[in-house]
Amino acid sequence: MDSFVPQWIIERKRDGQAVAEADLRELVARFTDGRLPEYQMAAFAMAVFFRGMTSAETLALTDAMRFSGDSLDWGGIGAPTADKHSTGGIGDKVSIPLAPLVAACGVAVPMISGRGLGITGGTLDKLESIPGYDAALSVERFRSIVSTVGCSIIGQTERLAPADRKLYALRDVTGTVPSIPLITASILSKKLAEGAGALVFDVKCGAGAFMKTREDALALAQSLVSVARGAGRGAEALVTAMDEPLGRTAGNALEIAESVEILRGGGPKDARALTLRLAAPMLTLTGVAVDENAAMRMLEEKLSSGAAAQKFAEMVAAHGGNAAVIDAPESVLPRAPVRRPVEAPRAGFVSAVDADAIGRAVLLLGGGRRSVSDAIDPAVGVSDIRKTGEHVSAGEPLLVVHARSEAALGEAMPLLKGAFSVSEEPVPARPLFIQPEFGP
Repeated sequence: MDSFVPQWIIERKRDGQAVAEADLRELVARFTDGRLPEYQMAAFAMAVFFRGMTSAETLALTDAMRFSGDSLDWGGIGAPTADKHSTGGIGDKVSIPLAPLVAACGVAVPMISGRGLGITGGTLDKLESIPGYDAALSVERFRSIVSTVGCSIIGQTERLAPADRKLYALRDVTGTVPSIPLITASILSKKLAEGAGALVFDVKCGAGAFMKTREDALALAQSLVSVARGAGRGAEALVTAMDEPLGRTAGNALEIAESVEILRGGGPKDARALTLRLAAPMLTLTGVAVDENAAMRMLEEKLSSGAAAQKFAEMVAAHGGNAAVIDAPESVLPRAPVRRPVEAPRAGFVSAVDADAIGRAVLLLGGGRRSVSDAIDPAVGVSDIRKTGEHVSAGEPLLVVHARSEAALGEAMPLLKGAFSVSEEPVPARPLFIQPEFGP
């Protein structure tokens, strides 16, 4: 006779009590293979949403989800491994230059990334704007590229943390997405199954981010680091601002071109600084650099020498993509036929740039998905985004819109015109780092 009674587990969490590790394992196992009805898992998720979880419970839930499918092992490839995860934002293309940069320093980066979610762009969608780039590789091919090139960025496989895929879909339709224990378990079950030895997290905070407040962002950062370390991984988290877009582009091919700029030693100041700041702990946590200063020197050298750019070209070629993108992105990447500036209404200083409005405009242009079945237009988006604190003259572009048609341009323009505020008085630039480092 089956002695496991799911409603007792739901009741314990409903009443604010801790749930035993064995019970969480059994709950997840039954949900994954279909023995536990979705309505009971939805009830449990809602109980967690209201009652929370201890760090030990969150670790147990994460482990149960992690081991619901395959786990990768990188022993024997001859290099330490590390990965980075961002909670997502507008113009956040950091994973694209970061992976080859860290690989050029001798740390292998097996990165399993996602697609765009709502207004937030996806790393896979950006990479697939490079003609020929294939992100849907087998685990065997993934392992081969990481072993030979040093980095590879692919999509989640069917057998990697399948419990998370099922639970996320359920949370999405039951109002239980914004729960820090459930977010932590979702992120880390995939990252731990991926097998990297060290993990660095970029928790975004602001209008264009999932976590809107500093308090929520700090709580998520603390949870991610605590649970990752509890699982035996070196871990660090940053909390960074997402009230305005990162860099000066938003849109898939446009962000690839900006990533190439960073890899060639240039790029926007904020996107370059964040790439380096997230890459540095990937070197120190794996022992490749003795401290952050040494890591920064190593990273800067790999950018200036061209080694990081060459590593990106190797990764793109290994995925079947056109590696000439590193030398001539303008001739390789798709380009939108309609381009139009959004002009400053008067002279002054940019006082605000609404990341949420810009993200919604890019989605309307076709750079994101309104429904799961939508195809993304890789060429559309915005470029040359002016930053808070910068001076503009009347009629000077605040950004440039890249559209497929005049009709799409007309749909997005009201949002883009309303995304900027201009002040007569000087305004300080917004700080990028809200919490430069979490944890000792």
